[in-house]
Amino acid sequence: MNESDIDDIQGKYLFQHLVAMFQTLALQQLGKLINPVTGKLERDLHQAKITIDILHMIQTKTTGNLGDDEKRLIDKVLMELQMNYVDEKSRSEQDMSEGKKEEDEVSSGGSEETYDAGQQVSGSKTAEEAVSEPSGSSKEKPGRKRKRRTPAKASKAKGKKGAEEK
Repeated sequence: MNESDIDDIQGKYLFQHLVAMFQTLALQQLGKLINPVTGKLERDLHQAKITIDILHMIQTKTTGNLGDDEKRLIDKVLMELQMNYVDEKSRSEQDMSEGKKEEDEVSSGGSEETYDAGQQVSGSKTAEEAVSEPSGSSKEKPGRKRKRRTPAKASKAKGKKGAEEK
């Protein structure tokens, strides 16, 4: 094995690591993975779009310079992230349109909304899984139900807390 072979292997490993790093960051920003710093699911669609755009720029700039495995990796990761982004964006828009309805429910004593944490994680794959797994074969992971406060309910709870402190 000569020096150029070692450089090629190292380059492939580093490229896979770079893609996986941006993939993980985007999945955290999409609210699909728990933020290791805060220990919570957080969603920042603006930052997720920037991260996905960076990966797209890397794909564009490296066109013609990637091996088959590297091209397949970045193509699958980008497609997965873009589909998840569209899903989360439509979910966010739906939540905003339902927010007005929920404000009415809060004033009339409506129930708290729940979401399935397992469903949020089920679509995400690591970079290695994206390359090795044939398309269309995702495994559903059962999740537990968690209560989530809507913005209207959170502000109402803050208002109660502020009134108790006075």
